[in-house]
Amino acid sequence: MNVTFNKRDPVYVQVIRYFKEQIATGNFEPGQEIPSRRELANKMKINPNTAQRAYKEMEEQGLIYTERNLPSRITRDEQVLQSVRDELILEAVGSFVTSVKSINVPLEEVLDLVKKNYQVDGDK
Repeated sequence: MNVTFNKRDPVYVQVIRYFKEQIATGNFEPGQEIPSRRELANKMKINPNTAQRAYKEMEEQGLIYTERNLPSRITRDEQVLQSVRDELILEAVGSFVTSVKSINVPLEEVLDLVKKNYQVDGDK
């Protein structure tokens, strides 16, 4: 769990984003057991209360679940998993579009560049 925290966003929000990215990329599988709050705090070098807050928020969002005294796990809910992926894609596309619009690049040129770059990156 190698995370570099920024100074802008609250750490617990960044922990949640890390989990969402791991879920979207398939590094965390549905139903996979995740570290305890204390283990996560140690691995990420964060305050245990911050880890607790991140887990509480993720449970409220349906990203993870905890049954009784068993370890927490990644959700198996396909709708939640798809919404995590969609959220990250829309966020990335929105940021990209905002950047490109600010320098007045025509849409067709943007689409051509995206296609070329996407294919080159996909070949690696």
